[in-house]
Amino acid sequence: MKLDSTIAAVITGGASGLGAATARMLASHGVKVALFDLDDDLGHALAREIGGVFCKANVISSADIDAALAKARAANGQERILVNCAGVGGSVKTVSRDKATGAIKEYPLDNFERIIAINLVGTFRCITKSAAGMLSLDPLPDGDRGVIVNTASVAAEDGQIGQVAYAASKAGIVGMTLTLARDLASEKIRVNTILPGIFDTPLLQRAPEPVKAALAASVPFPKRLGRPDEYAELAHTMITCTYLNGEDVRLDGAIRMAPR
Repeated sequence: MKLDSTIAAVITGGASGLGAATARMLASHGVKVALFDLDDDLGHALAREIGGVFCKANVISSADIDAALAKARAANGQERILVNCAGVGGSVKTVSRDKATGAIKEYPLDNFERIIAINLVGTFRCITKSAAGMLSLDPLPDGDRGVIVNTASVAAEDGQIGQVAYAASKAGIVGMTLTLARDLASEKIRVNTILPGIFDTPLLQRAPEPVKAALAASVPFPKRLGRPDEYAELAHTMITCTYLNGEDVRLDGAIRMAPR
């Protein structure tokens, strides 16, 4: 797919971090970008910066996504690109003992369900709704009708202690990738997934410098945190390389996460 001003894109979680870097990359090629996010201030500011449109939306709500897609399409036209970056983390062990009393605590299932609802179901909700819209378009000269890029995590394969819900949600995204690509192949829509390692995103930027330094040192090479623009570079390749389909690609400096 050639990126230019005839192409529209939707990015969930687009107001900051990996999504914002991808939005800037696409806009630099002339693509008309719609940002789906819950952060009004960051979303509106980035939309002004790149000449895009901000749509406040929660990926757990079908009504929100329907309204956001309608707004985005009214401004930019039907999207050919969907990049799913919206997601949350969290760390709770499957069962644990209270250090003071020794009492056994079960995992709070509402937390498990929340993470799955946002990361996995939310990603699929956006995929099926966006892909339905893409079917209204004619294929481009290179054959593409649309392209979807999802965001999983190395935790899908190397989940650490306490990451059971997060790892399950990201493994679900990986597990969907090939089936989605096969489901949508006859409609000429490609699907790929990125598994980022330890990236210097707003969430990690709040960590103390010694913690960030230790994380960077754990990466084999290069010994640093990943940069959001590097995620955007891989997203660019997944979007523009027509033969890249149904793939889950780690972007992690060769790290394999330890148990903790």
